Amino acid sequence: MKPTSIIIILVFLYCISMCSSADRVTFLEQNDAVEIQVDGKPFASYRFSDQLTKPILYPIYTPSGIKMTRGYPFEKVEGEAMDHPHHTGLFFTYDEVNGNGFWNNTYFPPQIRHHEIHLKESGQAGILKTESTWLDKDNQPLLLEKRSMTFIPGSDEVAIDFDMSLTALVDSVVFNDTKEGMFAIRVAQWLREEDQTGSYLSSNGDIGEKNVWGKRAKWVRLEGNQEGKQAGLVIMNHPESVNYPTYWHARAYGLFSANPLGQFVFQSARNDENPQKLLLTLEKGRSARFRFLVLVYDGTRSPAQLDARFEEYSR
Repeated sequence: MKPTSIIIILVFLYCISMCSSADRVTFLEQNDAVEIQVDGKPFASYRFSDQLTKPILYPIYTPSGIKMTRGYPFEKVEGEAMDHPHHTGLFFTYDEVNGNGFWNNTYFPPQIRHHEIHLKESGQAGILKTESTWLDKDNQPLLLEKRSMTFIPGSDEVAIDFDMSLTALVDSVVFNDTKEGMFAIRVAQWLREEDQTGSYLSSNGDIGEKNVWGKRAKWVRLEGNQEGKQAGLVIMNHPESVNYPTYWHARAYGLFSANPLGQFVFQSARNDENPQKLLLTLEKGRSARFRFLVLVYDGTRSPAQLDARFEEYSR
């Protein structure tokens, strides 16, 4: 065999090796943000500027490039609702924590302030680990948040596995029962149920905001049609998470939220016979764990598919 032929073969084998081992998920650091790319295309951006009231993921796209998050207040989109300016991208927060409103605030303090990235690992799946502090209205540390986000691409979806712990930094931290929480995404206009194409479905088989809101469920799907293309979001709650299965603060105007801590409010609103207060309380040094899986996908997902996916996730 000629030397030139050997070189061509070696180059070909090298290319195959490099292509097969190429990272599907990569991270691009910017000022106050980390862009998450899947197969070389933007998927989401983790934003943590000190000028934000909390770290967020914004924007978020399906693999085909459909934007799933509302633009406001960061971008002006024609015809898009401009209510609730505190609903920004995908976020994790709560409104009544030792008398501090972390949910409704558009100014700070209080504030959830990002201060460190512990791990940023590209690969066939990508891992981003962060640390933030929940600062009260006097700008004093109240809670330490440690967060792990694992980005897992499929053929027509990206899953994000969120694992978050909150540790008390003061003698006692009490989460009052309120509907204003906790793990949420403000969706794009076309995905609203109120006046657009979106429709909620829960693992209980409940359809629509009126039947899903305020009930416990293992997962909830929000699916719609954007210019002839079907796409959707699913949030799943892991059995190891606090007060599983979570209650759902899912609203037709576009707020899609899992709230495990608003137990009394939801039970009362749904006229349960004997509503019980949860009032999660953490003594100094004690932690609470919150786990959710988010599926961002093109096409559709059936209840049977989601039940199977939940079983896989919960194991």
